[in-house]
Amino acid sequence: MMVFILSMSLYGLSNMITELIPKFYLGPIEFSVEYFAFIPLSLAMIFHPLYAAIGASLGEVIFGEIMLGQFGGIGELEKFIAFSLAIFIAGVIVRNPENKKQVALGAMAGVIIHQFISMSVDILKVWVGVEELDAVEGLAESVVVIEGIAFLNDVLFSGILFALLPTLYLVPRLYGKIEPLLGMKPRKNDLQLGLSEIITVPFILAVVVLGSLSFLFEYLSETTFGWEWEAPLVDRFGEWIVFPVMVVPVIIALSVIIFLVKRKGRKDTDGYSEVV
Repeated sequence: MMVFILSMSLYGLSNMITELIPKFYLGPIEFSVEYFAFIPLSLAMIFHPLYAAIGASLGEVIFGEIMLGQFGGIGELEKFIAFSLAIFIAGVIVRNPENKKQVALGAMAGVIIHQFISMSVDILKVWVGVEELDAVEGLAESVVVIEGIAFLNDVLFSGILFALLPTLYLVPRLYGKIEPLLGMKPRKNDLQLGLSEIITVPFILAVVVLGSLSFLFEYLSETTFGWEWEAPLVDRFGEWIVFPVMVVPVIIALSVIIFLVKRKGRKDTDGYSEVV
């Protein structure tokens, strides 16, 4: 639960910060800081990947969407599934958090999987016909080319600067030091599982099913089944409305940290639970 709350509040706070970073457009192609993915990636590699993944996705919906006055309805399930799946796989890939090669592989795999699912969903929406291609004269009018360029931009820019490098720095340094705050022993770092033992047929089938569901929910959001809710907070008060709203995730994160520090002082090391 503590991992879930920390992931939810910290990643939700980072989503509010990204709202303040300017975005640049070249026709339909957006150049921007997509997210600070190193936060859920680091937590998923150090702690249980499932709780960190779901917490981050829920934090994005609550703090990055609803509290800023916008909610995409059933379409939010596509983001939730795609991001949770990507972060979970990234955490599963890392068997030894002190192994920088595994950490780097997991970080880039998480970003690539998430961006690939998002790209595929956007391409399929145009091919199916629920969304029109937003192209401008002088640029390629192929949705595959446009989405492919956006995919490479997000992977190479946000993926390296705001996922790979911070995660590669944080995970080996936090491993073994942050777990006692949550009353846990560090996860075992001597697992000798190969990728073939992790990426099994049931695992691949689950990924395919979840990826298909993400497209289905995004497809439904573009039809009469879709509904959206929006409060014009940013339009009325400007982007600075983000700052007072940011107080909420900050308070939640600080409350959890203070609680954990106090509990650490009361508990003996024999009471720690083990992360497997």
